[in-house]
Amino acid sequence: MKLDCYVDADFAGLWNHKDDQDPVCVKSRTGYCMMFCGSPVHWVSKLQPCIALSTVESEYIALSQAMRDLLPMREFIQDLSSRIDIGVNPNTMLKSSIFEDNNGCISVATAPKLSPRTKHIGVRYHFFKDQIGEEKGIIIKKIVTDEQIADIFTKGLGEEKFQYLKSLLCGW
Repeated sequence: MKLDCYVDADFAGLWNHKDDQDPVCVKSRTGYCMMFCGSPVHWVSKLQPCIALSTVESEYIALSQAMRDLLPMREFIQDLSSRIDIGVNPNTMLKSSIFEDNNGCISVATAPKLSPRTKHIGVRYHFFKDQIGEEKGIIIKKIVTDEQIADIFTKGLGEEKFQYLKSLLCGW
């Protein structure tokens, strides 16, 4: 039994689609979906609270927002499993994989310390770094963009790609 999370961001997704002088149009969109035992249990699609300066930063902000939901959800499932039998051993740690398609975001999230180029996002978004690792039960895995389920929550897709991601997400 695993609680997995698929995370994606659309960097400045409304740029040039609407008014390029509107501050909302330059905000990125966060999308993520948590899957428990292969079934979606929680999903989010919303604009990011600040304007990201790069794709890596927008993906990292999305990862941070997803972790704010993933950590309490893991605790909830562990607590629930100690009270009722849902197939999770209450004495073992629930495993989670976070699926991310941006190599830069994965590098920033797994780096042992901040670099000068990412220091500006450190204060607000690095809170979760000590929660990642095999010993903590949460690992970040690279996923190819074509298989990223969270794409469905971040941008408009063509019918073929939408139907494919919907089948990965829902099973139908």
